[in-house]
Amino acid sequence: MKTLWRPMATLFVALSLLTGVLYPLLITGIGRAAFARQAAGSLIYRDGQPIGSALIGQNFDQPGYFWGRLSATAPMPYNGDASGGSNEGPLNPALVAAAQARIAALRAADPGNTAPVPVDLVTASGSGLDPQISPAAADYQAARVARARRLPLSEVQALIRRYTAGRQLGILGEPTVNVLALNLALDALSAKPAG
Repeated sequence: MKTLWRPMATLFVALSLLTGVLYPLLITGIGRAAFARQAAGSLIYRDGQPIGSALIGQNFDQPGYFWGRLSATAPMPYNGDASGGSNEGPLNPALVAAAQARIAALRAADPGNTAPVPVDLVTASGSGLDPQISPAAADYQAARVARARRLPLSEVQALIRRYTAGRQLGILGEPTVNVLALNLALDALSAKPAG
């Protein structure tokens, strides 16, 4: 048995170095070289300061901003350290109550909007971090945002179209709108002088 200790210890150290140090360094290096922006967290900057990531949603609740999906992360919405869903099934009264509360908040923020509320505005994703909404969810909110910012509705709708990303590779997923990018574009549009 004593003759096995030295080869076992050598193999353990060698594999630990290979899989615990060298492989992660190699993959990190390749990621940074080939996908520098993504490897750095897909950060979005304003005035040279990072203000968010294109991959993690942010909590917007003011009328002049587009609102994202609900987030079930704790202790705050869109907490990257606590990614996860609510795990509430469709028959759970808590899920129904949360959806009804969100519908009520959307209706209160825009009482004249009688259109059906898109499902992604009243449900959370499995991660609780989704940064995108559907184009239908953005369109649903366009009139409220335009009114709050005193912008023509057509300008806000054009901005939604500009920030709508199509399906990946033309076939995967559904079209989406990144809420943070759209809200930053709104801020830039609102900051421009009229005329």
